[in-house]
Amino acid sequence: QVQLVESGGGLVQAGGSMRLSCAASGLPFSSYVRGWFRQAPGKEREFVAAITRSAGVTDYADSVKGRFTISRDNAKNTVYLQMNSLKPEDTATYYCAAGGYLGQSPHNYNYWGQGTQVTVSS
Repeated sequence: QVQLVESGGGLVQAGGSMRLSCAASGLPFSSYVRGWFRQAPGKEREFVAAITRSAGVTDYADSVKGRFTISRDNAKNTVYLQMNSLKPEDTATYYCAAGGYLGQSPHNYNYWGQGTQVTVSS
């Protein structure tokens, strides 16, 4: 069975930093991409960042470019999201995902974690 477990969320002040982790187990070989999405109350789930398993090609939402960095450790089957210069509008539940296509649509991803809460105070 596939398991994706996020960790590292919590409360941080605006301008601060936080690193999220997502450990995966049981992912099939077809899971070519690992990604991060986030969802705030009353809003749709939105793409944050993604990285391919092999070449490490990355993609970022415009709202986080220059502030967030996605990385991976394939030996540990873990993906990270380093978040710097955090803003209150970054407050959301962050979800780890895996899928077969590098893209910003959640439909490209077929496995999801349970989410971890990130709250940025002003």
